[in-house]
Amino acid sequence: MSSSAVVLFDLDGTLADTALDLCHTMNVLLKRHGRAPVSDDQMRPMVGAGARKIMERAFAATGAPADENQLDLLFEEFLEYYGSHIADHTTLFPGVLDQLEALRARAINLAICTNKAERLTHQLLDTLEIAHFFPVVIGGDTLDVRKPDPRHLTEAIVRLGGDLGGAVMVGDSGPDIRAAQAAAIPSICVTFGYTDIAAPDLGADHLIDHFDALPDALKTLRPEHF
Repeated sequence: MSSSAVVLFDLDGTLADTALDLCHTMNVLLKRHGRAPVSDDQMRPMVGAGARKIMERAFAATGAPADENQLDLLFEEFLEYYGSHIADHTTLFPGVLDQLEALRARAINLAICTNKAERLTHQLLDTLEIAHFFPVVIGGDTLDVRKPDPRHLTEAIVRLGGDLGGAVMVGDSGPDIRAAQAAAIPSICVTFGYTDIAAPDLGADHLIDHFDALPDALKTLRPEHF
């Protein structure tokens, strides 16, 4: 184990099952604008690239696509409603809390790298009572880049004072895995998250079906650090 070891986590679909609250918020907006609702199953693959992308996909799936001006207005509506209902149904995935506690006990550096707005990210982490695990949070609007840009990840490592050579990214979708690849960081993909491409086809270095498998995956990818 090394003090320079770093684990970067995506949030939605990786640590937390947020789909129901995101789906409910999106359907409120669709109804306001005369669109049909989308089902929970339809919504899950739409999640993972931030609220604006969810709205873009949902409007395209229910009629004429929203233009950029519409998306700007919808984004504010989305944030306002979602912020008031951020964890009505959201829960941590099984095993997450145990693994976060184990990593902290070993002094592993932890950060959140998500395309969710930073303000909402902090709000959700606080509500789920896991904010104390993450001294660094990089949201979708923290920098002028976001996943899959590798700087989204490398900036988190810099802020942690960690080592690129001891870092691992844990995510559930294409932006997570592509960002890790671009940063030359090995990646772990959970198989229960939100993606329109099957997890085995995303190109991650390791797949896990449950967070109980995280320690072995980390040790396999970075044996000198974990």
